[in-house]
Amino acid sequence: MRFLSFAATICLSSLLFSCNTKSSSTSEGSPASTEVSGQPSSPSQIKDDVSQKDVVQVASGSKDHTTLVAAIKQAELVDVLKKSGPYTVFAPTNAAFDKLPKGTLDDLMKPENKEKLADILQYHVSVGIYKEEMLQDGQSLGQVNSQNVKISKIEGKIKVNGTANVLAVIPASNGLVYVVDEVLLPPKR
Repeated sequence: MRFLSFAATICLSSLLFSCNTKSSSTSEGSPASTEVSGQPSSPSQIKDDVSQKDVVQVASGSKDHTTLVAAIKQAELVDVLKKSGPYTVFAPTNAAFDKLPKGTLDDLMKPENKEKLADILQYHVSVGIYKEEMLQDGQSLGQVNSQNVKISKIEGKIKVNGTANVLAVIPASNGLVYVVDEVLLPPKR
């Protein structure tokens, strides 16, 4: 029995002394921090170029969505769309915004119309991930602004509200982005 206790003590001691951990005190009364050589010491120093982009980063990385990104910023929805989810986003292209009646976009981008702009943008967002194979002809999806969009699916082609064609589908870290060729306008309440 003494031999087992002695062997366990030797193993434990060897293990403790073989660990090569540096510890330094940053200031009196502060806990010591450990850092593995070559590793960042705080989360703010970590740069992630490998992971998937969130829905805002997907739109920001597209030259065809500069108007949408400007509208998201104007409506102050960037943080919400970056930090939460999952979302299914119907993202109108710049050409889609160009189809709006003249002066509509300029009017919506005014500070006094921020709530109206936010309502329209929220009409483009569903909570949850709706993959293409999940969408069915005649299906309604509840949007963040508490209204519904209607999905049409004929021969594999998807339309939203009977007019907006889905041009592409892009996965994001917090959802799915459907590129559409029309701005979805919520029905009047």
